[in-house]
Amino acid sequence: MKYRDELIQIIIKDPFIMETLIVVKNLNLHDCWIGAGFIRNKVWDILHEIKTTKLNDIDVVFFDENNISENLEKEIEQKLADINPMVKWSVKNQARMHLRNNHLKYSHTENAISFWPETATAIAVRLNSDYEIEILAPHGLNDLFNLIVKPTPNFNLAIFQERLNEKQWKKQWINLNIKHTA
Repeated sequence: MKYRDELIQIIIKDPFIMETLIVVKNLNLHDCWIGAGFIRNKVWDILHEIKTTKLNDIDVVFFDENNISENLEKEIEQKLADINPMVKWSVKNQARMHLRNNHLKYSHTENAISFWPETATAIAVRLNSDYEIEILAPHGLNDLFNLIVKPTPNFNLAIFQERLNEKQWKKQWINLNIKHTA
C-alpha cells in the first residue's frame, strides 16, 4: 500500500502526467491505461533526484476484442498527436498483441502487461470515472521503487538482455540493480 500511495502522490504532483491522463481518459477506450516508461522513468527520476528524463514515447494501451486492426491504433495515435503534437504516442490494443508476441490470447490489459519485459516496466495508470488514479501492477511496485530491473516471469531472457544493452539505463539511473533472472 505504501508504494501505491507514493506513486499516486508522484502522479498528482506532476501536471503533465495528470493532463496526459485526462486526455487519454477522454478517448473513452475500453480498459485503457498509460504505462511503461512514462511511469517507470518518472519514479526513477525522482529516486535519483534527476530532472525529468526525455521520453521516447507515451505508451497508451487498451483492450478491444471487437476491433484488433492496427489502423484503429494509428487513428488513435493521430487523434492524440492532434491534441498534443509535442509527444510521440504509441497506442497498442492488447487484444491483438498476443499475436505479435507468440503468446496465448490475453484476457484483459492487466493480463497483457504481465508479459511486458521488466517488472518495473509492467505498470500502468489511469483515471477512473471519478477521476481517481488507478494502478495496474501485476508484479507489484516493489521493484520499481527499489530500483530493481529484472525480467517478468513470462518474458524471453534473450530479449530482456537485448533491451538492457539497447536502453543503457544504468548510464541514466546509476543506482539501478540489474538482475538477469526473474
